[in-house]
Amino acid sequence: MTIRFAPRIAPALAILTAALVAMPVAAIVALALQPVPDLWRHLADYVLPFALRDTALLLAGVGAVTLVAGTATAWLISRHEFPGRGLLVWLMPLPLAIPTYIAAYVYVDLFEPLGLAHRALQLWLPPRDALALLPNLRSLPGAVVIIGLVLYPYVYLAMRAMFQVQSAEFAEAARTLGAGRWTIFRRISLPMARPALAVGLALVGLETLNDIGASEYLGVRTLTVSIFTTWLNRGSLPGAAQLSCLALAMVAGLVALERYGRRNAAAEQASESPRLVPRTPLVGARGGLAFAACFTPVVLGFVVPLVFLARETVRRGLLAQIDGAIWRDTFHSVTFAVFATAAALLLGFATVIANRWRPRPWKTLAATIARTGYALPGTVLALGLLTPVLALDNALNALARGLGASLPGLVLMGSGAAVVLAYMIRFLAVPTGFVGAGFARIPRDYDDSARAARRRAEAARGQGALRRHPQRRILLAARRYAEEPGDAGPSQGREWLCRRDARRPRAGAHTEAAAGLGLRPGAGGGRGGRARAAGGDRRRAGRIAPAAKRQPGSA
Repeated sequence: MTIRFAPRIAPALAILTAALVAMPVAAIVALALQPVPDLWRHLADYVLPFALRDTALLLAGVGAVTLVAGTATAWLISRHEFPGRGLLVWLMPLPLAIPTYIAAYVYVDLFEPLGLAHRALQLWLPPRDALALLPNLRSLPGAVVIIGLVLYPYVYLAMRAMFQVQSAEFAEAARTLGAGRWTIFRRISLPMARPALAVGLALVGLETLNDIGASEYLGVRTLTVSIFTTWLNRGSLPGAAQLSCLALAMVAGLVALERYGRRNAAAEQASESPRLVPRTPLVGARGGLAFAACFTPVVLGFVVPLVFLARETVRRGLLAQIDGAIWRDTFHSVTFAVFATAAALLLGFATVIANRWRPRPWKTLAATIARTGYALPGTVLALGLLTPVLALDNALNALARGLGASLPGLVLMGSGAAVVLAYMIRFLAVPTGFVGAGFARIPRDYDDSARAARRRAEAARGQGALRRHPQRRILLAARRYAEEPGDAGPSQGREWLCRRDARRPRAGAHTEAAAGLGLRPGAGGGRGGRARAAGGDRRRAGRIAPAAKRQPGSA
């Protein structure tokens, strides 16, 4: 992709991205249009009130947990220097590697009666008292804590990226007015990081809305769980599609909240030499507390599940029972993940950059559509892709039949292409959100400056010797007319340069160079910009001529 054609390719890729995400959504909407007369009475009486309540409470609770954990750790690591900070930079995102349902299984097994935590408490307490101290994780508060411990890196990564590039001038100005660290964080740093915070919380909300394994296992009846129970238990595929449309409406609401959170928010920095906020050293007990505060979410979200799984693997002797097919499945999983990640990054970047270069309402709509696939449950997304992917395979077979070639069969459905497409649609919201937050902190003046620099560079590259050697032609013209006797010499030199620029309107650099040499275009006389002689023309020409004679090879 060259720079010349990038402004045309990026909008095309944005349209392609919106079309790919809209395919399963359109298929689900088509399914939802089928009438289900008796289902909605049951859903309205027994399903939707509890599902909407639990979904709203789960979204609010997980958002609060990730907001506190992600923002606090990002602030400590970005603005402070303490022992172990370099290690924490690598450890903080690791909880994203643990699926939420795996974390739910691990913590329920740890804190259930006769579990590891119960047995440990029995060493100091009677069994009944130890049982009373165990938390009930199969509840809405348990789901909030477990899902929040796994998803906080979304907020942490976005906030840390924003905190690292904030200019020091605002904090120093506030400090001179008597503001303390907490006031600076609350009144300056956090509002400036609002675009990143909105993106992080939106991703957390979309991931929470899409979760089904952890929510169902922990006894929380979310809207996604209701979609699966309606489909599998009641056997109503149109009813599940109708509930999926309701989930899509909630996704649109989350995206609207994210855009509202980023309204009129821009990270202002010094345009020439931004001086970043220096990290404050923390030593002794304060450094230890900072390390403990940042390491605790990593321990709870990654280390505990990993150690528990490793212990169970060794205790049950599963290492000796590993099937050889697992390596093949691992290769397929990694391959599909790599291709899906590359495609999602490319299309997400193209969607954001197309709207950045030339904002249009339809480009904003394309970016919004690109994020809707994040809330579709995996099975529902596969169901929505089934119809369009089979239609594409049938079209390929019809084309091959018309050309007299052998039929390729199920090219997309029978290979990993459909899986890669589903992964890409599912996770497009992640690169789109983070790339958009990154561009939000870059002032648009930089874009205008880059466009102006490109126009000047294109004007400097032209046809003929003037474009190849503009300084030399200007100097030669100045010397030629300066050496001629009479008052008209310098004026004629200026007229030649101005006529040259008039024939090439974009070559304004030549006029600027001529002005730097004392040859300035006049204000009167038509589009050609006729030069007019000033009082010091002869003296100025006399200064140019010796300089040109002393440096004949200055071009």
